[in-house]
Amino acid sequence: MITNNESKFPYFLAGIGLGAIGGLLFAPRSGEETRKDFHERGTKALDILNQQVRKLRESAEGIVQQGKQMMNANCCAVDTVKDAEKVHEEERR
Repeated sequence: MITNNESKFPYFLAGIGLGAIGGLLFAPRSGEETRKDFHERGTKALDILNQQVRKLRESAEGIVQQGKQMMNANCCAVDTVKDAEKVHEEERR
């Protein structure tokens, strides 16, 4: 469609305005009902998010505990190896 160098922006704005008016006129619920619905959905979504965060935190705590146990076991093993090397060096002398 050729518009003789006219801007199409005013038509775009008119379309947005007509769409908004049509949406308000043909909305299936009142504003109060819509706000309540949004609030309920938001609350449910927040509860689900909190549950997921709680599960993630518990998993992370478990992984950290396993890591600490593994590090403690390896540190003791390293100490034992160092002690064994010292004993072996003393036996050589």
